Amino acid sequence: MESRFKFTRLVRTPSSEIYLFWDGSRRMGQIDLHFAQDTIHATILCEAELSVGEEEELLAQIDDDIVSSYLPRFEREDFVAHVFRGEEVTRYTDCSGPLDDLDEEDDEGREE
Repeated sequence: MESRFKFTRLVRTPSSEIYLFWDGSRRMGQIDLHFAQDTIHATILCEAELSVGEEEELLAQIDDDIVSSYLPRFEREDFVAHVFRGEEVTRYTDCSGPLDDLDEEDDEGREE
């Protein structure tokens, strides 16, 4: 059976990971995982409305595809997930100059 959601890892540290999750080509949200010894904590930020069944399907797939590869069910104490619904309002980066300048530079580079 093919998995419904696709995961793209953005960040990996020794104790955490961040993923975007997709339904086809549509970005659905972000998953932040934190590995605290024998308990795994997840914060799931959904950008789209998910039914209870779809949430359960997403949580099961996160557990099967990501969490269990770190710590199988029989070895861990708990997998705790908090699901939120929201939207990305803006993006901030600590690079030099405002984000608008970066977009202009990218456009200029394409014209050459």
